Amino acid sequence: MLHLDANVISKKDLLELTGISYGQLYRWKRKNLIPEEWFIRRATFTGQETFFPREQILARIDKILNMKDDLSLDELADMFSPSMSGTSLTAEELLARNIVSTTSLEVFNVFLGSLRTFTFQQALYAYVLEKLLAAGDLSVDEGGGLLQVLASHYPKFEGKPCELIFMRKMGISTFVLVSSSTEMYFDSGVKVVKRLDLANCIEELKGKYL
Repeated sequence: MLHLDANVISKKDLLELTGISYGQLYRWKRKNLIPEEWFIRRATFTGQETFFPREQILARIDKILNMKDDLSLDELADMFSPSMSGTSLTAEELLARNIVSTTSLEVFNVFLGSLRTFTFQQALYAYVLEKLLAAGDLSVDEGGGLLQVLASHYPKFEGKPCELIFMRKMGISTFVLVSSSTEMYFDSGVKVVKRLDLANCIEELKGKYL
């Protein structure tokens, strides 16, 4: 039943839990602070209701409430936007800003080529690689598979929210990119090593650009 689905939260519960108003929620939606894809319409016994991906929406509202006194809604929208086209950093700048380590940079160079400058999207791939390597979730050998999936498939989302799922079965690693609102189920032999919301990674990375 829907109320047992821990991955989503109803609009009513969201407003009660966060203390925000209906008007604030939809103003933030109009300002693109909250993605359209997070407003999930589902049939219930009372009719159609709106639900949200629980972790993403609670984290986003927490950030908006903590930052709205220092930044305008338009500035917040720019921060949450997945697009930073036209921005680039050199490999040395990525290292200096702690976006990558020499290890992750070397892995990137092997699988995606040695670059003089990195676009924001390429820097995102390197940053995700660095996060998983630094956490001990990913081996250097597995890094190539991660980068190839990101480079081949992330552009297809065209800026829409998506999630990276890293899993292993019988020692074999697999990487999947899915829409943030997609529900996925795996057989008991699959171990989900990590799920990363790439929108959160983008926000973290933008903070290192400032």
